[in-house]
Amino acid sequence: MSFEIIATYAVAVLLLIGSFFIIVASIGLLKLNDPMTRLHAPTKAGTLGIGAYLLAAMIYSFVGGEGSLHELLIMGFIFVTAPVSANFMAKANIHRRDCKPQPPALPDGDMWATLNVPEEDREIEETARHT
Repeated sequence: MSFEIIATYAVAVLLLIGSFFIIVASIGLLKLNDPMTRLHAPTKAGTLGIGAYLLAAMIYSFVGGEGSLHELLIMGFIFVTAPVSANFMAKANIHRRDCKPQPPALPDGDMWATLNVPEEDREIEETARHT
């Protein structure tokens, strides 16, 4: 077997793996119940699926003689931004009190850092919550 045939099989396998993860991510996004569980599907499985697609594109471009590393930059960008954006969306859900169950109470009357509102801003938060 030549290098081109092995690379073609590798590209085909990576495309199938990527398609599987993208389908799992889209089903999870549609079927999971609340925003916090729904958040995991596109950020975990979707990122893996896109990573497999980009790896397949990189192998294909090297086999074609036009090697490209742009896909590595895209992959790095996606692997860094997906968890950060998921963290921000999770914090927004916690602040809106959309997550069920609510985060458990901490001992000694402390608050979770994301819910710890300065004293001067508490009345603003209470007014916003009731509107």
